[in-house]
Amino acid sequence: MTSSETDRTHRTDQPDDSVTEELAGLRDSIDNIDAAVVHMLAERFKCTQRVGRLKADHHLPPADPAREARQITRLRELAQDAKLDPAFAEKLLNFIIAEVIRHHERIADEVSTRNDTGSR
Repeated sequence: MTSSETDRTHRTDQPDDSVTEELAGLRDSIDNIDAAVVHMLAERFKCTQRVGRLKADHHLPPADPAREARQITRLRELAQDAKLDPAFAEKLLNFIIAEVIRHHERIADEVSTRNDTGSR
């Protein structure tokens, strides 16, 4: 371990008040952003639930690979413009898409079961 690494790992000095205040302010902003992300995802999933219901009612497949590919390309471009790692953005969207498809499959199963029991 170098002496600068030793200094950093053994430093017991408390940061001055301005650093503590800046850190608290940044953390407050992060907390607000996290809350906004959760609310935006909730709104997105409300819409995708409606899409899933529409697809199930009209016997459309839960997944739409062509749309998903277009969305991934679009999101990668948006990420790059925003100075966000496009690979990270793609991983995030793929995770969301997988969850949406899972929801659509569940909705399709529910509609199918309802139709099967309702037609007897």
